[in-house]
Amino acid sequence: MVEAASSSFIVVADDSKLVSGLGGSGLAMPVEVVQFCWKYNLVRLQGLFKELDCEAKLRLVGDGSEKPYVTDNGNYIVDLYFKNPIKDGFGAGKEISALEGVVEHGLFLGMATSVIIAGKTGIEVMTK
Repeated sequence: MVEAASSSFIVVADDSKLVSGLGGSGLAMPVEVVQFCWKYNLVRLQGLFKELDCEAKLRLVGDGSEKPYVTDNGNYIVDLYFKNPIKDGFGAGKEISALEGVVEHGLFLGMATSVIIAGKTGIEVMTK
């Protein structure tokens, strides 16, 4: 919400964060889903990206209790782990958002107005 309400959104990162595609890093890409039929959505999300060898897991609280993590809005998070990168982030975001029961995804596409990348050879600034 903060990014959406801002007139500018600047991302600052080092050059180790540059990738050829989204995913494939072993880190989770979160998808917020309503509690009702969350298992159905987990299966659909995993199937949506089967060619990318995607594994979908319900995010748990982390205290060893196997209880689902609940967002401030009362929803669950399905974490997607991609073994292969997503080549079309905008297409993937559109497909994820089209599923009933999906509230939001963690792709944050097209929101940055500027990106500042720090590297061994200096600073690079990219703007829209």
